[in-house]
Amino acid sequence: AMAYQKRQIAEQIAKSKITSPLTGTVLVKYAETGEYATPGKPLLEVADLGSVYLRSYFTVSQLAEIRIGQKVTVIADFGDRKYEYPGTITWIAQESEFTPKSIQTDDSRANLVYAVKVAVKNDGRLKLGQYGEVRL
Repeated sequence: AMAYQKRQIAEQIAKSKITSPLTGTVLVKYAETGEYATPGKPLLEVADLGSVYLRSYFTVSQLAEIRIGQKVTVIADFGDRKYEYPGTITWIAQESEFTPKSIQTDDSRANLVYAVKVAVKNDGRLKLGQYGEVRL
């Protein structure tokens, strides 16, 4: 009977171990060690920071110059220094939207823009939420 209980407890412990299905960096912890976890409740937010995405916005006139799969250059600002990274356009919005307030361009902002997603390989310097520019 004791051997059966021992196997049963070992099985319960094995089932209670949680492993991430992907390799990445923990961004947010929603639970601490020893807390009860319920089905459907997130425990951690994990991101693969090896590849990051830049969300950029293009005007209607610029839209004719871009396409999915196109190679672009992403420029990231680090104070006085600027670093260039190769990027690839992976997504272009089907509908226009109003220019987000956080977007500041050198020329006057257009009222309607199209969101574009650019994939960039991260060398460890790029951080989530950081600003950058796209050069076609």
